Amino acid sequence: MNYKNFVFDFGNVLASFDGEELLTHFCEDKKDRALLKKIIFENWQALDEGTIRYQDYIDQALLQTPEHLHKNVRAFFKDWHRYLTPLTQTWDFIRELKASGHSIYLLSNAPVYFADHASEVYEILKEFDGILFSAPVLLAKPQPEIYRLLFDKWDLDPQDCFFLDDKPENIEAAKKAGMNGIVFTGDIEAVKAAAFS
Repeated sequence: MNYKNFVFDFGNVLASFDGEELLTHFCEDKKDRALLKKIIFENWQALDEGTIRYQDYIDQALLQTPEHLHKNVRAFFKDWHRYLTPLTQTWDFIRELKASGHSIYLLSNAPVYFADHASEVYEILKEFDGILFSAPVLLAKPQPEIYRLLFDKWDLDPQDCFFLDDKPENIEAAKKAGMNGIVFTGDIEAVKAAAFS
């Protein structure tokens, strides 16, 4: 199949998203980090879906956090978006695709705060022809509506698109929407075999 368009997730496809690893930048104590991980990520899905304001989420987290860790929580929510480690093999693959005339799109579950600031930090996003983050549109993968929005927004034929996402349920939903794809594990050669064979 000759796909015209490649659609990428962000977390664990363009850059690593690991809550525990992220928190090492904001808290040294292992026990404190475990507590913060539970508090900060417990309802992260609501941020991805845009069903809670970012500041309200921070306020709720602070209510559950011991006072000596409040500064850590505030620092995390201000700067976490800067600490996702780029997956450079994916970046190289995107540049290869662009050079060979493919269009590149992003479909990612992420809070509004990340959507607002990601392009300041991750230069690869300049290569993209279209970017769709979940929270600003009040939808999230694997909801069918977010895939339809992607296709409608950029007038894409799902059959011309190939999707990379680290979550099997999101690939399954993409296939139901008519877009082929692969569960991304970091293996670019496996992606090439699936997309170009």
